[in-house]
Amino acid sequence: MNLDNLLSSLTYLGSCFAILAVGHWIFILFRRTYDIQSELLDKGNTSLALVICGYYLGLTFSIGGIIAGPSAGLENDLIDMLVYGPLAIVLLNLSALINDRFILNEFNIKKEILQDQNCGTGVVEFAIFIATGLNIFGALYGLGGSIVTAIVFWFVGQIILILASKYYNLITRYNIHEQIEKDNVAVGIGFAGALISIGNLLRAASAENFVSWQDNLTTFIIFMGIGVVLLPVIRALTDRILLPGRSLSDELVNQVKPNQGAAFLEASSYIGTSFLITWCI
Repeated sequence: MNLDNLLSSLTYLGSCFAILAVGHWIFILFRRTYDIQSELLDKGNTSLALVICGYYLGLTFSIGGIIAGPSAGLENDLIDMLVYGPLAIVLLNLSALINDRFILNEFNIKKEILQDQNCGTGVVEFAIFIATGLNIFGALYGLGGSIVTAIVFWFVGQIILILASKYYNLITRYNIHEQIEKDNVAVGIGFAGALISIGNLLRAASAENFVSWQDNLTTFIIFMGIGVVLLPVIRALTDRILLPGRSLSDELVNQVKPNQGAAFLEASSYIGTSFLITWCI
């Protein structure tokens, strides 16, 4: 690497950190009623730590959609960072409001995070930020797009993420909200894996150079259709192959202590399969 390339790389990195700093400030602003330092250091609130980790990773993925795409030259890339960086921050924080309203909508999330320190809620919030960050990555990646196309693919992705969460609840033998509210972390872990896998499919579905609405939306629909079909299939295979002779649902909800190991197997199956799908299509 020569000096010019090194300086360019450092400039890109500095721009990314600047966006992360602004994103941090916005996160704090939206949660100004939280005593974050006390919750993390004095109370050891792991649930809130999961939320914060998810936000910063989601923001990192969002920025990645700007920086990892094809380069148009340093000057133009920095202009894109200046335009799309704030857009990524706005979309991520707006997504949090939307998803809290429609995905974990049957209980008070703030109470579960701060008062109950419910890690089941925390891990789902973690996953929602990751999935949304992956969605934004895809929406901002590629050539030929614009702010309009980015917002459209983000918005469609949010709708799909919400619908996928409802669909996941239908293919399980238990009520996800009821179990998570009872501090069942295992159920939260399994649900989180499903959300991240859908987010990864959203990333791949929209991370294409924009050709036309028909072509790009067709690709988008194909990825999502495969994801919808495979969610119950993966869950069944987890039962048959990874947990032979045992029921995944029983392991998650019908034990004195819900089996978090089984939940991690379920979550990793979803996420791993989503990567295989994106590599093969």
